[in-house]
Amino acid sequence: MTRTRAKKPPVEPGLFPAPDGLLDWRDAQHFDRWQDRPCALCDQPTPMRSHTGGPVHKSCAETWLAAHPTEARLGRFAS
Repeated sequence: MTRTRAKKPPVEPGLFPAPDGLLDWRDAQHFDRWQDRPCALCDQPTPMRSHTGGPVHKSCAETWLAAHPTEARLGRFAS
């Protein structure tokens, strides 16, 4: 019997948490264990990465999403 891994669904722009919700960044794609880079929002170093690979703290992304609900629908920092 051969096991096949289920393909991960692609990230769809517009998937973001409800106001005061939290992003689900448990997947390893959201963590760079080799290099910290400056957060796109606060400029402090972070190993965290958004779904597009941009460096950003999860808390910074959640704060930004809550403050910019219209722009959030374009997919920035989607979970």
